[in-house]
Amino acid sequence: MSLDNAPPEIKLAVDLIQLLEENQVEDEVVLKALEIVKTDYQKKLANRTKINQS
Repeated sequence: MSLDNAPPEIKLAVDLIQLLEENQVEDEVVLKALEIVKTDYQKKLANRTKINQS
C-alpha cells in the first residue's frame, strides 16, 4: 500500500510508528510520551489561535 496520496497526518503517524518500533520503545513509554506531546501541541495550538484572534 502506497502512502503517496495519504494525508500528512497519516504519513507522520506511519513514520513515528516505524521509528518507535525500530528503537524497540516499550508500549507504556510510547503512550506516556504521546500524552506529553499531545498536551504540548494542544497548548501551542490554543496560543496560536488566541494570538490570531487578537
